[in-house]
Formats: sequence, structure tokens, C-alpha cells
Amino acid sequence: MRDQVKTPYGGAVPDTPDPISEAHRQWSARWPEHADRMAAVTSVMRAQQLLLSRIEAVLKPHGLTFAAYEALRLLAFTRTGTMPMGKMGTRLMVHPASVTNVIGRLERRGLVGRAPSPDDRRVVLATITPAGRDLAEEATAALNDAAFGIAALPAERAAEITAALRAVRVSVGELSDDQ
Repeated sequence: MRDQVKTPYGGAVPDTPDPISEAHRQWSARWPEHADRMAAVTSVMRAQQLLLSRIEAVLKPHGLTFAAYEALRLLAFTRTGTMPMGKMGTRLMVHPASVTNVIGRLERRGLVGRAPSPDDRRVVLATITPAGRDLAEEATAALNDAAFGIAALPAERAAEITAALRAVRVSVGELSDDQ
């Protein structure tokens, strides 16, 4: 029996061979023209699972999920601490319902307030509270101290990964080459 490695999502994965390498081998035997793309997508998805798990572990002592942290950080970055919730969804690249859910949870904790815009009552504004701003700063310091869960990865490699993933975003039409 092979050694097993416990994964953050609960299943056991054999530690050798690498499951993605094995999938690539299987795909190469059946659909060689698609094997590299399948391995690329699978690798990105697995890396996302690993990184989210590490980020959530850093944020857990602060009582935050990554989604909640992102919302607080976005509001803290604004000059006034206020932003329309629709614009938050665009900036965070999530569905408006997700913003509503996250802001609702933060509001119940006293970290964010919601109110209609005085200029347009159809627009709902989210505003970070002083407690929310303090928590955003604490959580940001913790993430920076943890090097966002990839301390062993040199900064130059992180920049290369960002560039490579930008190419993916361009290839699927989210961005254009000149953006």
C-alpha cells in the first residue's frame, strides 16, 4: 500500500506518483492534443485549493474568511472607507449576491455598515467601521508575515506566476493584451 497524504479538502491522495502527472500520462495516451491543457487547468485548481487553505488558516484567528478579508481590505483602501456594493462586486470579481452575503456577515459583527446612497437611493453603500479598519490592518499584517502562504517561493517566481496567469486571463477573454 502506498503512503497517503491528507489533503485540505478531506480526501487521501497517493504521494507518489503526483496525481496530476499521472492524469497527464493517462490523457497523453488517449487525447495527447489535450493533455497539457488538462494538466495546466488541474494544476491551477489544485494550487488554488492549497493556497486558499493556507490563507484561510492565517485569517481564521481573526475570524475572517478570505472573502470577508478581501471586502474589508477593499473598503479600507478607499479614501472614505465607503463604496457602492455593486462596484465592490466588480472590483472583487464576484457575483453581487456574494458581496451581499459577505457584507451582511461583516455588518452583524460591527465591522461594516450599510446605507442607501444619499445621491441615489437605489445604490447601497458599504462603509468600513473603525473596528473593521483595525481588523483589516491586523489581518493584513498576518498575511504579510506569512508571505501569503508561499514564503518558500522566491518573489521573482511569484511575479512569473502572476504573468503566466495573466496570459491565461487574456486567453479566456477577461483582459486584452493592452490592459
